[in-house]
Amino acid sequence: MSDTYSRAGARYDTPAVSAYVNHVHAVHDSGLARAFATPADMPAIQVGQSDGRLIHLIAKLVGATKIVEVGTLAGYSAIQLASAMPAGGGHVWSIEFNAKHADVARENVAVAGLADRVTITTGAGRDILPTLEPHGPFDLVFIDADKVNYAHYGRWAVTHLRRGGVVIGDNAYFFGDLLAETDGARGMRVFHELVAAACDSVCAPTPDGLVIGIKK
Repeated sequence: MSDTYSRAGARYDTPAVSAYVNHVHAVHDSGLARAFATPADMPAIQVGQSDGRLIHLIAKLVGATKIVEVGTLAGYSAIQLASAMPAGGGHVWSIEFNAKHADVARENVAVAGLADRVTITTGAGRDILPTLEPHGPFDLVFIDADKVNYAHYGRWAVTHLRRGGVVIGDNAYFFGDLLAETDGARGMRVFHELVAAACDSVCAPTPDGLVIGIKK
Protein backbone atom coordinates (compact mmCIF):
# COMPACT_ATOMS: atom_id res chain seq x y z
CA MET A 1 0.00 0.00 0.00
CA SER A 2 0.97 3.64 -0.26
CA ASP A 3 -0.31 6.74 1.47
CA THR A 4 -1.00 10.31 0.41
CA TYR A 5 2.56 11.35 1.17
CA SER A 6 4.32 8.55 -0.69
CA ARG A 7 2.03 8.97 -3.72
CA ALA A 8 3.08 12.62 -3.77
CA GLY A 9 6.76 11.63 -3.81
CA ALA A 10 7.72 11.37 -0.14
CA ARG A 11 10.41 8.79 0.63
CA TYR A 12 10.75 6.75 3.81
CA ASP A 13 14.23 5.36 3.16
CA THR A 14 16.45 7.03 5.73
CA PRO A 15 20.20 6.30 5.68
CA ALA A 16 19.69 3.87 8.55
CA VAL A 17 16.87 2.06 6.73
CA SER A 18 18.93 1.89 3.52
CA ALA A 19 21.91 0.48 5.42
CA TYR A 20 19.71 -2.19 6.98
CA VAL A 21 18.05 -3.36 3.76
CA ASN A 22 21.38 -3.35 1.93
CA HIS A 23 22.84 -5.55 4.67
CA VAL A 24 19.89 -7.96 4.52
CA HIS A 25 19.21 -8.13 0.78
CA ALA A 26 22.26 -6.83 -1.08
CA VAL A 27 25.29 -8.05 0.83
CA HIS A 28 28.58 -7.86 -1.03
CA ASP A 29 31.00 -10.70 -1.49
CA SER A 30 34.70 -9.80 -1.67
CA GLY A 31 34.64 -9.20 -5.43
CA LEU A 32 31.68 -6.84 -5.31
CA ALA A 33 33.09 -5.03 -2.28
CA ARG A 34 36.38 -4.42 -4.07
CA ALA A 35 34.68 -2.99 -7.17
CA PHE A 36 32.26 -0.89 -5.10
CA ALA A 37 35.13 0.72 -3.19
CA THR A 38 36.43 2.78 -6.11
CA PRO A 39 39.97 4.22 -5.86
CA ALA A 40 40.31 7.72 -4.45
CA ASP A 41 41.12 9.16 -7.89
CA MET A 42 37.98 7.65 -9.50
CA PRO A 43 34.51 9.16 -9.08
CA ALA A 44 32.24 7.04 -6.86
CA ILE A 45 29.32 7.16 -9.28
CA GLN A 46 28.55 3.46 -9.67
CA VAL A 47 25.01 2.25 -9.04
CA GLY A 48 23.99 1.92 -5.42
CA GLN A 49 24.15 -1.35 -3.55
CA SER A 50 20.46 -2.21 -3.83
CA ASP A 51 20.33 -0.93 -7.43
CA GLY A 52 23.18 -3.27 -8.28
CA ARG A 53 21.33 -6.15 -6.70
CA LEU A 54 18.21 -5.19 -8.66
CA ILE A 55 19.94 -5.35 -12.05
CA HIS A 56 21.51 -8.67 -10.99
CA LEU A 57 18.06 -10.10 -10.23
CA ILE A 58 16.56 -8.77 -13.47
CA ALA A 59 19.35 -10.41 -15.46
CA LYS A 60 18.74 -13.65 -13.60
CA LEU A 61 14.97 -13.47 -14.07
CA VAL A 62 15.24 -13.16 -17.86
CA GLY A 63 17.97 -15.80 -18.09
CA ALA A 64 20.32 -13.31 -19.73
CA THR A 65 23.40 -14.81 -21.36
CA LYS A 66 24.24 -11.99 -23.79
CA ILE A 67 24.52 -8.62 -22.06
CA VAL A 68 25.79 -5.23 -23.20
CA GLU A 69 26.75 -2.57 -20.67
CA VAL A 70 27.46 1.04 -21.62
CA GLY A 71 29.55 2.58 -18.83
CA THR A 72 31.85 0.26 -16.86
CA LEU A 73 33.61 2.53 -14.32
CA ALA A 74 35.28 0.13 -11.84
CA GLY A 75 33.36 -2.95 -12.96
CA TYR A 76 30.81 -3.14 -10.14
CA SER A 77 27.72 -3.44 -12.32
CA ALA A 78 29.54 -5.70 -14.80
CA ILE A 79 30.25 -8.10 -11.91
CA GLN A 80 26.60 -7.93 -10.80
CA LEU A 81 25.46 -8.78 -14.32
CA ALA A 82 28.05 -11.46 -15.07
CA SER A 83 27.44 -13.25 -11.78
CA ALA A 84 23.72 -13.46 -12.61
CA MET A 85 24.29 -15.56 -15.72
CA PRO A 86 23.76 -19.33 -15.59
CA ALA A 87 26.68 -21.59 -14.81
CA GLY A 88 26.72 -22.94 -18.34
CA GLY A 89 28.01 -19.71 -19.84
CA GLY A 90 27.17 -16.28 -21.09
CA HIS A 91 29.03 -13.03 -21.73
CA VAL A 92 28.97 -9.35 -20.83
CA TRP A 93 30.38 -6.82 -23.30
CA SER A 94 31.07 -3.63 -21.35
CA ILE A 95 32.14 -0.27 -22.79
CA GLU A 96 34.22 2.28 -20.87
CA PHE A 97 35.41 5.58 -22.31
CA ASN A 98 38.19 6.19 -19.76
CA ALA A 99 41.17 3.86 -20.31
CA LYS A 100 42.34 4.11 -16.68
CA HIS A 101 38.90 3.18 -15.40
CA ALA A 102 38.78 0.26 -17.84
CA ASP A 103 42.09 -1.07 -16.47
CA VAL A 104 40.76 -0.90 -12.89
CA ALA A 105 37.58 -2.67 -13.97
CA ARG A 106 39.47 -5.46 -15.72
CA GLU A 107 41.47 -6.10 -12.56
CA ASN A 108 38.32 -6.10 -10.41
CA VAL A 109 36.53 -8.47 -12.77
CA ALA A 110 39.54 -10.81 -12.74
CA VAL A 111 39.72 -10.79 -8.93
CA ALA A 112 35.99 -11.63 -8.89
CA GLY A 113 36.78 -14.70 -11.02
CA LEU A 114 34.73 -13.50 -13.99
CA ALA A 115 37.39 -12.53 -16.54
CA ASP A 116 36.21 -15.26 -18.93
CA ARG A 117 32.67 -13.81 -18.88
CA VAL A 118 33.37 -10.09 -19.28
CA THR A 119 35.02 -8.19 -22.12
CA ILE A 120 35.74 -4.53 -21.37
CA THR A 121 36.34 -2.39 -24.44
CA THR A 122 37.76 1.12 -24.23
CA GLY A 123 36.22 3.83 -26.37
CA ALA A 124 33.12 5.91 -27.00
CA GLY A 125 29.84 4.05 -26.80
CA ARG A 126 28.65 5.36 -30.15
CA ASP A 127 31.79 3.92 -31.78
CA ILE A 128 31.92 0.58 -29.97
CA LEU A 129 28.26 -0.46 -30.06
CA PRO A 130 28.18 -1.16 -33.83
CA THR A 131 31.13 -3.54 -33.43
CA LEU A 132 29.11 -5.65 -30.97
CA GLU A 133 26.14 -6.17 -33.27
CA PRO A 134 27.39 -9.52 -34.69
CA HIS A 135 27.00 -10.97 -31.16
CA GLY A 136 23.32 -10.02 -31.01
CA PRO A 137 20.46 -10.11 -30.55
CA PHE A 138 21.03 -9.42 -26.86
CA ASP A 139 19.11 -10.38 -23.74
CA LEU A 140 19.83 -7.25 -21.72
CA VAL A 141 21.35 -3.82 -22.28
CA PHE A 142 22.32 -1.74 -19.23
CA ILE A 143 23.00 1.97 -19.81
CA ASP A 144 24.84 4.04 -17.20
CA ALA A 145 27.10 6.37 -19.17
CA ASP A 146 27.22 9.88 -20.65
CA LYS A 147 23.69 11.23 -20.43
CA VAL A 148 23.86 13.28 -23.63
CA ASN A 149 23.87 10.05 -25.65
CA TYR A 150 21.11 8.19 -23.79
CA ALA A 151 18.66 8.57 -26.67
CA HIS A 152 21.21 7.02 -29.04
CA TYR A 153 22.03 4.20 -26.62
CA GLY A 154 18.34 3.51 -25.97
CA ARG A 155 17.55 3.41 -29.68
CA TRP A 156 20.44 0.99 -30.24
CA ALA A 157 19.25 -1.17 -27.36
CA VAL A 158 15.67 -1.58 -28.51
CA THR A 159 16.91 -2.33 -32.03
CA HIS A 160 19.35 -5.05 -30.97
CA LEU A 161 17.51 -6.69 -28.08
CA ARG A 162 15.63 -9.91 -28.67
CA ARG A 163 11.89 -9.84 -28.14
CA GLY A 164 11.44 -10.10 -24.38
CA GLY A 165 14.91 -8.68 -23.79
CA VAL A 166 15.40 -5.93 -21.24
CA VAL A 167 16.81 -2.41 -21.46
CA ILE A 168 17.76 -0.69 -18.19
CA GLY A 169 18.80 2.95 -17.93
CA ASP A 170 20.17 4.53 -14.75
CA ASN A 171 19.93 8.22 -13.75
CA ALA A 172 16.56 8.45 -15.46
CA TYR A 173 15.53 11.43 -13.31
CA PHE A 174 18.58 13.25 -14.75
CA PHE A 175 19.66 14.30 -11.25
CA GLY A 176 16.35 16.05 -10.71
CA ASP A 177 16.52 18.07 -13.94
CA LEU A 178 14.51 15.74 -16.18
CA LEU A 179 11.90 18.40 -16.99
CA ALA A 180 14.38 21.20 -17.65
CA GLU A 181 14.61 22.81 -21.08
CA THR A 182 18.21 21.80 -21.72
CA ASP A 183 19.71 19.57 -24.39
CA GLY A 184 20.60 16.93 -21.80
CA ALA A 185 17.13 16.85 -20.26
CA ARG A 186 15.42 16.78 -23.64
CA GLY A 187 17.67 13.90 -24.68
CA MET A 188 16.82 11.97 -21.52
CA ARG A 189 13.10 12.51 -22.15
CA VAL A 190 13.58 11.11 -25.66
CA PHE A 191 15.17 8.04 -24.03
CA HIS A 192 12.15 7.61 -21.75
CA GLU A 193 9.71 7.99 -24.62
CA LEU A 194 11.41 5.67 -27.09
CA VAL A 195 11.74 2.94 -24.46
CA ALA A 196 8.06 3.37 -23.57
CA ALA A 197 7.10 3.09 -27.25
CA ALA A 198 9.12 -0.07 -27.91
CA CYS A 199 8.73 -1.82 -24.55
CA ASP A 200 6.48 -2.59 -21.64
CA SER A 201 8.24 -0.22 -19.28
CA VAL A 202 8.39 1.56 -15.95
CA CYS A 203 10.64 4.10 -14.30
CA ALA A 204 11.40 2.57 -10.92
CA PRO A 205 11.72 5.23 -8.18
CA THR A 206 15.29 4.50 -7.17
CA PRO A 207 17.26 7.52 -5.88
CA ASP A 208 17.81 8.84 -9.43
CA GLY A 209 15.30 6.72 -11.34
CA LEU A 210 15.85 3.45 -13.19
CA VAL A 211 14.03 2.88 -16.48
CA ILE A 212 13.24 -0.80 -17.09
CA GLY A 213 11.73 -1.91 -20.38
CA ILE A 214 10.85 -5.34 -21.80
CA LYS A 215 10.96 -5.27 -25.59
CA LYS A 216 7.59 -6.03 -27.17
